[in-house]
Amino acid sequence: MLVAAAIHFLVPLPAVYLYSSIIIAASLGVIGFAVMMWAWWQFEKHEVAICPTDATDHLITDGVYRFTRNPMYLGMIMMIFGIAVFFGTLPFYAAVAAYFAIINWAFCPYEEEKLVRVFGREYEDYRSRVRRWL
Repeated sequence: MLVAAAIHFLVPLPAVYLYSSIIIAASLGVIGFAVMMWAWWQFEKHEVAICPTDATDHLITDGVYRFTRNPMYLGMIMMIFGIAVFFGTLPFYAAVAAYFAIINWAFCPYEEEKLVRVFGREYEDYRSRVRRWL
């Protein structure tokens, strides 16, 4: 995001509004934040460590985790997309794509492999029922 902001403010680029509504941008940000915080609250409620490298002994499958296996990442993507919609320039849309790519193809596979090792069939059943994103 910092690179996107630097390019946006230092290099005069025309806006490439995919959506030009501040209401859409704000809605994405607020909904994304709410989804992320709902997931965080569930981690707190179940006393599960939030850091992906920490040990875990509880698989959360209720609440927002009934709809997506990665609500925190989904919330962050929605917030970043809201920023992109607000500014409407290519660097911000590229930041959304880059963040998604890193999360989807680096972080999620690492975390999912860890969960398979820890929870085995229980996680595999959950993964077959609930999509990674939506």
